[in-house]
Amino acid sequence: MNNFDKAFQLVIGAEGGYSNDPRDPGGETKFGICKRSYPALDIAGLTIEQAKEIYKRDFWDKVRGDDLPYPLDLFVFDAAVNQGVGVAAMLLQKACGVQQDGKIGSGTLAAATPDKAALYMADRAVRYSRTDNADTYLRGWLKRLFSLSLEV
Repeated sequence: MNNFDKAFQLVIGAEGGYSNDPRDPGGETKFGICKRSYPALDIAGLTIEQAKEIYKRDFWDKVRGDDLPYPLDLFVFDAAVNQGVGVAAMLLQKACGVQQDGKIGSGTLAAATPDKAALYMADRAVRYSRTDNADTYLRGWLKRLFSLSLEV
């Protein structure tokens, strides 16, 4: 099993199945794929195989998961899914002490060493705590971070 397959299994476990929570700004969601981001997609009919293809193309590949060391590949991928690709990249750049432009290039990759993983997760937690709907979701988001960290 490659790193993407392992990461997908962990992230999909955190994302769960179908929901249509009116408090969720993403709207109708299944396997973490939301109607707001994919308006033409039949969310209710989405298969796990389709979700995996979307995760690989739109999240793993965009954060250059194959080029990141473990566990940053897992953590950055999870952030991309849950907080957005641009946010995931900027949090990585912040943890690595490089320019925060939201694009993971050679400078970011060179600075992205495994010892940055704990700082990356701390920065994610801080960002979650400042999110508008933190009063509703913060406990679950932090559980997600701690659970993911325990997998490493």
